[in-house]
Amino acid sequence: MSDSYVVIGNPIGHSQSPFIHHQFAQQLSHDIEYSKLLAPTNSFKASVEDFVKKGGRGANVTIPFKEQALEICQVLSEEARAAGAVNTITVSKDGTLKGDNTDGYGLVTDLRLNFGTLQDKRVLILGAGGATRGCLLPLLKEEVRAIVVANRTESKAVAIVNEFNHKKLFSSNFDDLAKEPEFDVIINATAASLNNDIPAIPSEVIHVDIHCYDMVYGSKPTAFLEWCRAKGANKVVDGLGMLVHQAAKSYEIWRNKKPNASDVLLKLRSKLRETQ
Repeated sequence: MSDSYVVIGNPIGHSQSPFIHHQFAQQLSHDIEYSKLLAPTNSFKASVEDFVKKGGRGANVTIPFKEQALEICQVLSEEARAAGAVNTITVSKDGTLKGDNTDGYGLVTDLRLNFGTLQDKRVLILGAGGATRGCLLPLLKEEVRAIVVANRTESKAVAIVNEFNHKKLFSSNFDDLAKEPEFDVIINATAASLNNDIPAIPSEVIHVDIHCYDMVYGSKPTAFLEWCRAKGANKVVDGLGMLVHQAAKSYEIWRNKKPNASDVLLKLRSKLRETQ
């Protein structure tokens, strides 16, 4: 009987996780079943319990359930605690649920592959929501010089920075970014690109050498990345690699084998272009 895994969310129809994980399993000659599970917004815990009762081995968790997943796991990784959210649940033989967060790993891995080392870099993160919270600890572990969390409502950025209480973390509103020293990397962790919009940041932030990253992905560059290019940035990358690398880490946690994420990323990119 195949080991059973799911991705749980609402909505869930758009998820590329089944394609990714079946590619990993094929690479490693593993016999798994991986499907999508649409959970009602008011019964996430019951959906997980039912999945476990049916013999489920692990679950990826996506919007809007990552915070709820943290609450139902009996064991949490350092990354999950720091993120305040869980995107990977592992079901132990005794039924214990272990929660991990691989989003930050996926981001940092993709940044390094595309931009090189993050050591001693000044990093700007746009947005002060869960996506930002999930990547701060992994970014700090890369020995960056500084991270500025910027948000339209600065109080939200201040709250995250105060919570992490790290000497390399700073907060800002969007307007004041024009006064900051040059950044080496800018990461859009807002949902603006989902609406074909861009965060209202000063154009002075963008320069020819800055590396621009958008956590959102699609079959073509996001509005934010197109704007960065128009303002002179040479290096822009979307979040598809983050998706695949975080999935690879989840798979490794479950199966104790590391898949070739780069190969699957190429296949997924091709798949998205064909279906646009």
